[in-house]
Amino acid sequence: MDNTKNTVSLEDVKKAQETIKNIVKRTDLLESAKLSEKTGATVYYKCENLQRTGSFKLRGACNKIANLTEEEKACGVIASSAGNHAQGVAYGATMSGIKSTICMPATAPLAKVTATKKLGAEVILEGVIYDDAYAKAVQVQKETGATFLHPYDDKYVIAGQGTIGLEILDQLNGDVDVVLCPIGGGGLISGISTAIKSINPNTKIIGVQTANVPSMQESLKNGKVTPAFNDVTIADGIQVKTPGNITFDIVSKLVDEVITVTEEEIADAILYMLEDQKVVAEGSGAVPVAAILSGKFVPEKDKKVVCVISGGNIDINVLYRVMGVALARQGRRFSFKVLLEDKPGNFSKLASLISEKGGNILTVNQGKVSTGEAINKQSVEFTLETTGFDHIEILKTAMTEEGFQVIEYK
Repeated sequence: MDNTKNTVSLEDVKKAQETIKNIVKRTDLLESAKLSEKTGATVYYKCENLQRTGSFKLRGACNKIANLTEEEKACGVIASSAGNHAQGVAYGATMSGIKSTICMPATAPLAKVTATKKLGAEVILEGVIYDDAYAKAVQVQKETGATFLHPYDDKYVIAGQGTIGLEILDQLNGDVDVVLCPIGGGGLISGISTAIKSINPNTKIIGVQTANVPSMQESLKNGKVTPAFNDVTIADGIQVKTPGNITFDIVSKLVDEVITVTEEEIADAILYMLEDQKVVAEGSGAVPVAAILSGKFVPEKDKKVVCVISGGNIDINVLYRVMGVALARQGRRFSFKVLLEDKPGNFSKLASLISEKGGNILTVNQGKVSTGEAINKQSVEFTLETTGFDHIEILKTAMTEEGFQVIEYK
C-alpha cells in the first residue's frame, strides 16, 4: 500500500487481514435478543471488547508496526492515545522488541494507563483531551526521533481496522443492512466502510459520536475538517477534537449519516448492555446501542443491524458512577433530602416508613441544621433503591402524608 495517497482499498484491508491474522482475535458477533424484539430488526453486537487488549485498536496498530522499515523500528515508536490505541501499540511493539512511548491525556481512565504500562510502554500524561496528548507526542517525537504511529489518520491503521468489516460480512454471509459504528478520529469507521461498501455497496454505514465532541459531524456539515469540543465525555475513546484528513475524506464518500448521543444516553446504553447480554462496554463502545435506545436511529423491521462494540476498557470507578446515573434515569435510584424535627424516634419512623413501602436504603447522610428557623432540625439525605418512577411516587406520597417534607429530590 502506498502510504502517500489518501486512499485505502479493499485489497489493502485484505492484505492487513493476512498480516495480523495470528495476532488478533476473530471476535464474536452476538445477537441482542432484547434489542431485536424491541426494534423488529435483527440486532447484533460485534464484540471488539473481547479483542486482545479489550479494543479494536490492536488491529490497526499491529498492521502499522508490521509495515515499518527496520530503520523506523530501530528508532522506537511513539503514539498519542486516549488509551486503546496505546495498548495496541504497546502490545505490538513489545511483541516486535521495539521500544514504545505513549502520550495519553491526564484524564485517561486509570485502567487504561495501568494496562498500557503493563504491556511495556513508557507513558507520558499530558492535557485534558486527546489533542493535548497528540501535541505532546509530536514534541517528544521531534526530540527523540522516534517513529510516530498515528491512531487513526494513517492508511495502514485504517486498513487494519477495516478487517472488522470483512469479519462482519463473513459472519453474516455478506447479508448486512446497517452497521452502526463509533466515531472519534474516524479510523474505525473509515476502515469498516471501505471494506463493506466495496463488497456490498447497499449496506448503510451510520456513524455515532458523543454530542460533547461532535467533530466529524461538524466537519461533514462544513465540508472540511473542523475542530469541535463542547465538554469532556465518558466516551473517552472517541473524545477527539479534530478528525483526520484521510478519515474525513473517506467518511465523506462512504458514510451515510453521522448522529450524536448525549452522556446520559451513553450511560443508559452501558447499563442496558450489562443487563441485556452481560456485555461490558466502555462509553465509546456503547454509543451505537445508545443511538438505538434513544430513538435517534430507528432500525427498519426485519433488517440486519450490527452495532460495533469498539471496546470494553472502562474504569471500575467510572462504571460505578455511570451506573448510578443510568439507574436514576430509569427510576431505580431515588435521592432526596428532608428536614426532621430533632427529637428521639423521628429518624427511625422515617426509615421504617421507607422500608414498609419497599424502598431499600443505600446511603444516608445526616447532620444538624444550624441556621434560621431550622435550627432545631436535622437534614437527612437518602439514596434509595427503587423499582421505577411509580414506586418513587408511592414513597413520596407516603412520606408527605406522614408529615415529612421532601424538600429536594431528583
